[in-house]
Amino acid sequence: MTTTIKRIIKDCVPPLLWNVIIQVKNKIKGVENKPYFCPVCNKKVKTFLGLSKYYEEMLDKYEFVHSYFGFETLNRQSYHCPYCGASDRDRLYAIYLNKKFQTFAGGKYTFLDIAPAKNLTEFIKKCDLIQYRSADLYMEGVDDKVDITDMNIYRDNSFDIILCSHVLEHIEDDKKAMSELFRILKPGGFAIVMVPVNLSLREDFENSEYTTEAERWKYFGQDDHVRLYSKEGFVNKLVQAGFKVNQLGIDYFGKEVFKINGINTRSVLYIVEK
Repeated sequence: MTTTIKRIIKDCVPPLLWNVIIQVKNKIKGVENKPYFCPVCNKKVKTFLGLSKYYEEMLDKYEFVHSYFGFETLNRQSYHCPYCGASDRDRLYAIYLNKKFQTFAGGKYTFLDIAPAKNLTEFIKKCDLIQYRSADLYMEGVDDKVDITDMNIYRDNSFDIILCSHVLEHIEDDKKAMSELFRILKPGGFAIVMVPVNLSLREDFENSEYTTEAERWKYFGQDDHVRLYSKEGFVNKLVQAGFKVNQLGIDYFGKEVFKINGINTRSVLYIVEK
C-alpha cells in the first residue's frame, strides 16, 4: 500500500476504527514474523539460534575422523531457543512429554531426570501429576548425587519415567548404566534415552587408549566423550539391557511439527520400555 492511498483511507476511516485496523495488522504481521515455536518455554520464535561455531572449530582443529554432517538428532542451524536456550533435542522431548502428560489421569508419576537441563526441568515441573527428582554425580543443586552405573539408592521399579539425555557417551561402562536404568524403571513405564548417534558408523567407535583432549575430539567428537555411537550399536545395547526400543521420527511426529519446532528431519527420539 502506497503512502498516498494509505493517507486517503486513513482520512475516510474514523480514528477509533483505524486504530483497530492497525492493531490487527500488527498482530498478523507479528505472527508472520514468528513462524516457529518453542514447546519448552511456550513462545513463538522468529528464528532459532545456531550451534556455537566452537564445536565446528574444535572438530576441524583436531581433524575429526567421522562425518560432522552424520549426526542423527542435531539441527546445527536451529539449535537454541533465543528465549529459554532449549536445544533442538530438548524441544523434541517437550513435544513428546506434552503428549504423554495429557494422557495422565490421577495419581502421581515418579520422574527421574539424570543430568538435568534447567529449562527442561522447569517445563517438566509444570505438570502437577509429576513427582520430580533430579540426579547427577557432579552437578550442583540436584536432588541426588548418583553414579549412573550404581544407583543403589533407588529400589527396583522406582520410576514411571526416566530422562537420560546425552549422558551415556561420558560413561566408561555404558552397558552397566543401561542395566541400572532398566532396573529402576517400573514395568509399564518409559524412559527417554538419548546419545549422539552418528549415522556414518556401522558400529560404536570406542578405544580406551584414547584419553587426551586431542584424541577424544578427533575420534569421539568431544573431549569428555569416551565413545561415538552408531545407530545399530546403541539400539543393540539397549535391547541387551532388556528394553523394548521405540524409534520415533518424522513419521510419528509429522513434518510440520518438526518444521515449526526447529527439529531436523533426521531426528529420532528413542523411547524405551520395560
